[in-house]
Amino acid sequence: MSEFTEDRMGELRQLFFESAEEIVQTMNEQALLLESNPADEEAIRSLRRAVHTLKGDSAACGYTEISELSHTLEDTLALDGSASDAIVEAALAAADVFSEMLQAYRTGSGKTPAATTSLRKLLKRCQEPTAPNREKKKVARKKVSSAPVAPLAWNDDEQNAIEHARKSGHAVLDLGLDLDPACAMPEAALAMIRRALADTGEVLAIEPQDASQLAARPIVRAAVATDLGAQAVTNKCRIPGVVARVAAQILPAHAEPAPASSTIDATSKSIIEDASANASLAGENVLRVDAGRIDNVLNLVGELIIGRSMLQQTLLEVAARLPKDPVRKNLTEAIAFQSRVLNDLQRNVMKIRMVPVEHLFRRFPRLVRDVSKQCGKDVQLAVSGQTTDLDKSILDALAEPLAHLTRNAISHGLESAADRKAAGKPETGTIRLAASHQGNQMVIEVEDDGRGINIKKVREQAIAQGLTTSDEADRMSETEILQFIFRPGFSTAEEVTSISGRGVGLDVVENTMQRLKGSVGIETHPGRGTIFRLRLPLTLAIIRAILFRVAQRLYAVPLNAVVEMARAHEADIHRIDGHEVLHLREQVLPLVRLGHPPAGEIAGRNAAFLVLIVMQGEKKLGLVVDQVAAQEELVIKSIDTHIVSSDLISGASILGDGRVVLILNLAAVVDRMSHSRPDAGEISWGFLLPAAELRSMDEARSIPPSEVQ
Repeated sequence: MSEFTEDRMGELRQLFFESAEEIVQTMNEQALLLESNPADEEAIRSLRRAVHTLKGDSAACGYTEISELSHTLEDTLALDGSASDAIVEAALAAADVFSEMLQAYRTGSGKTPAATTSLRKLLKRCQEPTAPNREKKKVARKKVSSAPVAPLAWNDDEQNAIEHARKSGHAVLDLGLDLDPACAMPEAALAMIRRALADTGEVLAIEPQDASQLAARPIVRAAVATDLGAQAVTNKCRIPGVVARVAAQILPAHAEPAPASSTIDATSKSIIEDASANASLAGENVLRVDAGRIDNVLNLVGELIIGRSMLQQTLLEVAARLPKDPVRKNLTEAIAFQSRVLNDLQRNVMKIRMVPVEHLFRRFPRLVRDVSKQCGKDVQLAVSGQTTDLDKSILDALAEPLAHLTRNAISHGLESAADRKAAGKPETGTIRLAASHQGNQMVIEVEDDGRGINIKKVREQAIAQGLTTSDEADRMSETEILQFIFRPGFSTAEEVTSISGRGVGLDVVENTMQRLKGSVGIETHPGRGTIFRLRLPLTLAIIRAILFRVAQRLYAVPLNAVVEMARAHEADIHRIDGHEVLHLREQVLPLVRLGHPPAGEIAGRNAAFLVLIVMQGEKKLGLVVDQVAAQEELVIKSIDTHIVSSDLISGASILGDGRVVLILNLAAVVDRMSHSRPDAGEISWGFLLPAAELRSMDEARSIPPSEVQ
């Protein structure tokens, strides 16, 4: 390989951004561990390894400013065997700066964060007082290593890491990699080797650490703790055009690493492979695939589901015309087989999109730590259900609303240490994040053990802001009153701080949940705390739905939102403040009529109608429909505003016979119903649903799958 093409360098940088995000997260986690236990040597080593890896990877991709800052931070971390408060603060500040710099490089702005200068000053202050300790450490290390050692022997920290890995039951491989003589970019080569080694296990040591040393000696030595076999690790390290030769051997217990050389003696049972001759045999255990490719596959699966519906429709027609034809049986068996395979394909493709919610929860220890310090409160974070899987697009969209809820829980929910002590509580408050599956929904809870929400104060503030009247508020349940806290600009805080009090935040939560086709509920107990409960679909791509007709047009609602179907009579309907409510089995439900009001008087009181009882968040309501048509599996497609501009519709789907069905946005229906106030003497008749204005099935099929925008 004479040079890296733009495509290859772009691919390398993309890999760098992905790995750098993990490195920054690791820095946050290890720094928080050091804050609680400054003498944790393993946390210090892990932090240094993360910074060292970031230094090398960023240099390979040409991001010298990140590399130089990482080098300075690495030097700072190497000064002492324990971490002072200043060093922990420097590590956390560096993680923030690195995150901003990575975002700037990724978006192409290249703007250096303003905090970079203050970080350099902070690192310099951390280094100055401990300079004598650094000299002392150098002298001590020289005495320890006075005995003759092989060239490139690992230092004390690296050797300790190797011994620790062996005691933990991992095999440790000593690797020698000869660079391809034609490789013209040693920086990129070293970065790719680091990446390959990291995919096989934990890189305990690597030499050289600076790619500039490869010019004099084009050999990379590494010690890797791995559960893979030597052959698998060797295959992983065979990088065409980068590595010409790989040698690997398992290090015996309590032994020094073998001398650095281009090969290892065959008597040590090493595996030596020629990369150029065997590159085609190299196997990959993990593939990095662009999310867009997975979305394309999912879209094709959706098309197959539509095709299955078309075949099933055709089968019904064949059965009606030729009930005794033997071909019908064969066709039925073939479609049943295809349906089973398609179901398996759909489940497996959906699993590819699923990621553990841990990827989201990992961000919150740092957030809780920072916000609690700003508020002057002692807060601990408890997390459960981290292994619960969720569609990645939904997971990414949840970061902001969960952050708002967590900040509010700390600033508003938790009392001060003195107030907690006076109330007989532990002085340390607790924030709990929990995730679980309930049916085909994901439930995420943000809970605090604080003072709870003052419902009376919320009511008074809602009246003061003109959001409701005193008479209306008197008739509201506690659940309905609590919904006011999601209104834009609503706040009960007595003072404005940098964290809360401006009325911005919880409206973002509700808006995001509506966009995700989910809901948010509140459970609060005075003096004991509050739970915000977020309910979301596991995926936004494919749903089970109930199809119904209104005015001869077809609509759908998610099956998991339907509580029951019932028949009622006009005599069961009552009117409260211009709104119709249905009295059904000791329940009083708000009633929504979907369609045009009758031309004349209401039908007789004995006239029956069909109602779908649906649940949206904490609210239950009845939808008056003309007919329930079927239960179907629908592929949700987004709707362009020039086709359907109503917020009452969240998407569309195509049936097997080519008909377009619009999917009802229950969150928007509930929101509009809650905010509508009929004039005195008038009756609210619900809402007119739009019809699908797609000119053809092909036009509908060209709409992309529904995604979180």
